[in-house]
Amino acid sequence: MRKGEASMKIIAMPVGELAANCYIAYCENTRKAAVIDPGADGQLILNRIRYEGLDVERILLTHGHFDHIGAVKFLKEQMGAIVAIHSGDAQALTDAGQNLSAFMGEPVVQVPPDVLLREGDIIAFGDERMEVLHTPGHSEGSVCFAVNGPVKAVFTGDTLFQGSIGRSDFPGGSYDQLIDSIRDKLLVLDDDYIIYPGHGARSTIGAERAANPFIRYYVR
Repeated sequence: MRKGEASMKIIAMPVGELAANCYIAYCENTRKAAVIDPGADGQLILNRIRYEGLDVERILLTHGHFDHIGAVKFLKEQMGAIVAIHSGDAQALTDAGQNLSAFMGEPVVQVPPDVLLREGDIIAFGDERMEVLHTPGHSEGSVCFAVNGPVKAVFTGDTLFQGSIGRSDFPGGSYDQLIDSIRDKLLVLDDDYIIYPGHGARSTIGAERAANPFIRYYVR
């Protein structure tokens, strides 16, 4: 890597009872970072951030379900980071019914967002950039974060998984929208884009295009 050339590093941390993937993405040059979907285990996430010597500027949320937002308040208080979510899911941060935790016996209430994300927004931390892709279907305000630099990656939340797709039977979900989002926002990416999903192992756009049964048989 040449001096001054951007190089994003990504740390994956499954957290909470549902093993939701929290990601710490950071600029190797500046140590500026973003935390994506801190769903639980805030102290564990904070310990890793401090171990790596990172300066977290943003907390980015792919959607507002409880297993992806549970450590938002703790991390914001510890680091002063900006919390960002799409307007379609913003209420879920402070409403246990909207984030589904009310039905799990342990209501999760976090803090209101600082920034409302929109399609096409560019998020910067250090020398790194991510583009916001609005991908409704799993929830009204679901988004993915695409990295279009030397590192080609997309953080898909609960929209697309290795070998599967997100559920669409929750309030605000829509199967038709989910399929449209995958076809129009994700499958237009090159095959070598690495998928970092909200649960489970990572994959690539090419691998899912070739073998994911929901894409092969239902996405047209």
